[in-house]
Amino acid sequence: MQLIDTHCHIDFSSFEPVRAEVLARAASAHVSHIIVPGVNASGWSNLKSLVLREGELTPHLHMAFGLHPCFLNEHQTQDLDQLEALLASDPVCAVGEIGLDLFIPQADLDQQLLFLRPQLALANKYHLPVLLHVRKAHDLMLKQLRRFKLARGGVVHAFSGSEQQARQYIELGFKLGLGGAVTYERAQKLRRTVQTLALEHFVLETDAPDMPLSGYQGLPNEPSRVLDVANIIAEVKGCTLEEVAATTTKQALQLFDLE
Repeated sequence: MQLIDTHCHIDFSSFEPVRAEVLARAASAHVSHIIVPGVNASGWSNLKSLVLREGELTPHLHMAFGLHPCFLNEHQTQDLDQLEALLASDPVCAVGEIGLDLFIPQADLDQQLLFLRPQLALANKYHLPVLLHVRKAHDLMLKQLRRFKLARGGVVHAFSGSEQQARQYIELGFKLGLGGAVTYERAQKLRRTVQTLALEHFVLETDAPDMPLSGYQGLPNEPSRVLDVANIIAEVKGCTLEEVAATTTKQALQLFDLE
């Protein structure tokens, strides 16, 4: 059995002193690959160094680069040129984390779109999937995705929208990322969506060290807990852990072109 964590910020400073231990626990939990997204230009160099240094260990680390909507005050327009240079020259598995966030205070939609649209265009140009961050903006995001018609699709990270929105993302070639939220019994809307849709439309993630799972509140999340996520999904769907692992791993391997 193998599992893939499709969204984990293992380059964060909170992991620095114990990263080897975190990766060892992930390997023990059958995690074979971890996608590590960048969120701002200032962090891309460190992420690239980490993945090039440790990426071939088990679990294998894979890098994605993007300009996150929650860090607009850190982004500059020339960062888009740097992003394209990285996409053109480095073994990048996705563009991300990018998106729209209207949940944050004083959200500036126009400014977010100024960074989102060029990044969607770059994903198409370099034939890469995207890692999408979307909060309170699913319909707006779907409008942008219909406009850009991404050939490789991507993942809607930490999906929490409606079943109707889920089906619209699926029609556009996207997978839905399931992580900490689905482990809470109060997440009934999300669990109903998981029950209704075929398992092939989902991939697993942790967003570590954020988004703690039920039972781990107050503790840093880590990629080994993708196994807990898989177990909960198996319970919700009434299938085996092995089915969840096999199907979600197959989807992630194909989507990110991993071996």
